[in-house]
Amino acid sequence: MTNFSWLVDGSIVGLYLVVTMAAGLMVRKYVGKVEHFLVAGREMNLYLGIASLAATEFGIVTCMYTAQSGYEYGFAGSTPGILQALAMLVIGVTGFCVKPLRDSGVMTIPELFEVRYGPFIRWLSGVVIVLGGLLNMGVFLRVGGEFLVLVSGLNEKYLVISMTALLLMVAIYTILGGMLSVLVTDFLQFIVMSLGLLAVTYLILWNVGWTKIIDTVQQTHGAGGFNPFIHPKLGFEYVLAQAFVQIAATLTWQTTIARLLAAKDTWTGQKVYIGTSFFFVCRFLIPGIWGIAALAMLSPDILASRATDPSNATLQAMPIYLSTFVPIGLMGLLVAAMLAADMSTDSSYMITWAAVIYNDILAPFRRNKTSEATGLLINRMIVAAIGVFLFFYGLFYKLEGGLWDYLTTTGTVYLSSMSVLLIACCYWKGANNWGAAAAIVVGAVFPIGYLVLEKTIPGGATTLHDSYGFTQDRAKISAFALSAVSMVLFSLLKPRPAAQN
Repeated sequence: MTNFSWLVDGSIVGLYLVVTMAAGLMVRKYVGKVEHFLVAGREMNLYLGIASLAATEFGIVTCMYTAQSGYEYGFAGSTPGILQALAMLVIGVTGFCVKPLRDSGVMTIPELFEVRYGPFIRWLSGVVIVLGGLLNMGVFLRVGGEFLVLVSGLNEKYLVISMTALLLMVAIYTILGGMLSVLVTDFLQFIVMSLGLLAVTYLILWNVGWTKIIDTVQQTHGAGGFNPFIHPKLGFEYVLAQAFVQIAATLTWQTTIARLLAAKDTWTGQKVYIGTSFFFVCRFLIPGIWGIAALAMLSPDILASRATDPSNATLQAMPIYLSTFVPIGLMGLLVAAMLAADMSTDSSYMITWAAVIYNDILAPFRRNKTSEATGLLINRMIVAAIGVFLFFYGLFYKLEGGLWDYLTTTGTVYLSSMSVLLIACCYWKGANNWGAAAAIVVGAVFPIGYLVLEKTIPGGATTLHDSYGFTQDRAKISAFALSAVSMVLFSLLKPRPAAQN
């Protein structure tokens, strides 16, 4: 059973979708150049940047994995959000790496790398960024579709239809309006998303109670539910791996960097980082509370009977709980808020990966100057192709284990090496293309190797942990540490040109 009313809640959702689509399509007439399409003409102001970045970094997938972390780890599950908030604040204030990056006037990070490391490293960087990014984003549509099916009470057979509808709505205005449409719709989506999140959180705290939430964490997880270092499933390695991931994501995650590069000046870009820093705590904490409330209020029998995938029941606990708890009317606002969150995330990810494919991977094949009209057509075709990939990957990929673990592991495919390359590019004169190539290869080997082994050896992650001591956290730590070592070692090994008399 669900409290979703197609008459009342469906009307609210329908109105939101009409307004969003109209706003996204209205700005398409202002897209006349590739720069408009990819970085909004570099005219993004502070408040639009804060709203856009906050909306982008909170999608249905975000809500699902943070709620799952709350359900499985208690308040300790919000550790990544605290770490990223600190990283955003410190990097925004100091301008570490992001100031020279924005000052350079590039449209993507690999474009900057060409200056120091040469055209091949630019191309290789683009390949690994897109590989890690698309693997990371591949599960977004399916997770978003599962949330909508569970909350609205739709039959599971409508999952594919839900995925298709989500993709088409996002793809239409992103293909036509590019980053301009993304920024405008993100602003609207930020407002709707914030209203929905605050309203549902207030309702949960009013009905479940803060005391019951705290008691549930204490009874289920003990002290580890409040301290990640002593939680039996987390620990020091988890915190260290998350610290590496969050710092690297702040420096090089493509959707975050896209806002920096679209800002009207460098200081505006840094202030966007500062202004959104605390949001990343809320991003993990608010849905985490929803997950804890589901743990407190759902019996194991009810969860098992309602989950469409018993192996991932903890991921589905939050939407199952909300479907029976949130009243008619507010349910419409909740679904609209989640759609807002998902559409802003999907559109931003599609445009940023398209930017790297066009600007860096295809750069060697665009030796002759491409006209603006041709460039726009190519970019729109890339966005459409990304949409097709996302649909089929989400349809057929079977998620195993925690969603957040999967996302950070796939993200590490490029975060590990790109963060090393960026820091070296900005601050170490001895960095060169040998070191950069070695860092890229080594940084990608460990996370990709883990994902492949998890799918191919009997027992998957359990066997890797029990028999070989190889975990996702160790794969991430190894990727970051050895990528940095490789950059230094191979840069020093490259022969220097002989000095001329």
